[in-house]
Amino acid sequence: MVTSSAELVFSLPYAHSLKEKRMVARSLIDKTRHRFNVSVAEVGTQDVHQVLTIGISVISGDGAHARTMLTEIVRAMEEMADAELVSVRFE
Repeated sequence: MVTSSAELVFSLPYAHSLKEKRMVARSLIDKTRHRFNVSVAEVGTQDVHQVLTIGISVISGDGAHARTMLTEIVRAMEEMADAELVSVRFE
């Protein structure tokens, strides 16, 4: 069993409240869970209006498959997000 994870940081310059940020976060997290069936959560910067930090975790029997899935998920989230992807950290 192999686990791979990533931390994505998005910039939300238009978000002027936590409510606006949470709407974007909830939508992105729900779409990702539904499309890929992976663990996704807001993992940091929860009190900062214009920064969204999301963690993703993939479990697989094959390390190459887990990395490929994670890369595909990051690309899809970048396309789905109503925000700019600032950084990605794979673990």
